[in-house]
Amino acid sequence: MAIVEVTVIPLGTGSTSLSSFVAGCVRVLEQAAGIKYQLTPMGTVIEGDLTRVMELVRQMHEQPFLVGASRVSTTIRIDDRRDKEGTMQGKVASVETKLMTPGGTD
Repeated sequence: MAIVEVTVIPLGTGSTSLSSFVAGCVRVLEQAAGIKYQLTPMGTVIEGDLTRVMELVRQMHEQPFLVGASRVSTTIRIDDRRDKEGTMQGKVASVETKLMTPGGTD
């Protein structure tokens, strides 16, 4: 299970507004069965099989071109932990637990 953060930035759109382009990218994820994702103010975090997630990222990268963008810059960060299964929720819970523990460490 991988956790992937992706930011798709369309360029050459003639506008500084990006929300309609972001919505097109999120629609790719809405249509993908078995994928968890979280939209954030600066990108989208996706949880799932790495091969499947990377295919979805490719589809998200294509979305702005389909609606007129001349150029697209996509940034991807991958957390692929193999010693145990990680989840978006589990990563946040781990930090929250440490915030409640005196000293905040393991």
